[in-house]
Amino acid sequence: MTRLQKLLAAAGLGSRRSIEQWIRDGRITVGGRVAQLGDRAVPTDEIRLDGRKLDLEATRTPEREILLYHKPVGEMTTRADPQGRPTVFERLPEPRNGRWITVGRLDVNTSGLLLFTTDGELAHRLMHPSSEIDREYLVRIRGRPSEFAINQLLEGVPLEDGPARFDSIVQDETDGSHTTFRVVLHEGRNREVRRIWSAIGFEVSRLMRIRYGPIELPRDLRPGGSRTADTELATKLARAVHLPEP
Repeated sequence: MTRLQKLLAAAGLGSRRSIEQWIRDGRITVGGRVAQLGDRAVPTDEIRLDGRKLDLEATRTPEREILLYHKPVGEMTTRADPQGRPTVFERLPEPRNGRWITVGRLDVNTSGLLLFTTDGELAHRLMHPSSEIDREYLVRIRGRPSEFAINQLLEGVPLEDGPARFDSIVQDETDGSHTTFRVVLHEGRNREVRRIWSAIGFEVSRLMRIRYGPIELPRDLRPGGSRTADTELATKLARAVHLPEP
């Protein structure tokens, strides 16, 4: 038997995190009983979501799809926004099977590479801290930090949710009162890059994610555009989190 959230994620119904929230909200039943976190099940069990029976026998081995999306500034990384702002899902093509699951998030003012997959287990592993998947950003800040300030960012700075640091920082260019850096970190906490710079007194004026693990933002993929990962990219991503290759 498999943990319920892992079973449903593997069927492409959502990420483990979102399914865990469904369980907390009492939306899932197993054999007529409201599911609890920690419950286990098999595909042949009677599992329902919001009263609708799930056919896991038909969906337990869906074809894994991966989509690269160049998120522009101004879009929300959510399926719907209460304020009516545009979301990334409005531009995405429909997957052949299942539904798109977001691999991490980018805040409304951050652009760049956003990955989607129909494989909940792949999404979970790519986002889980234990996988230590690195993310690379192009960040433009106001001012010119000293060598001491750069060393602070590499050694670690205190944030309200615990210390954080960059794994590497490389200066890209200087333009008047602004400086651009390439930074790498292996966490995905909320607005982490901006908060790390803010901790030493610098404001980020532009932020773009240019790499997630082994996947780089294609230079010819324009903002708002998407592209299906080919077999080579899909294989690299699966290997990065020790999943079977497509």
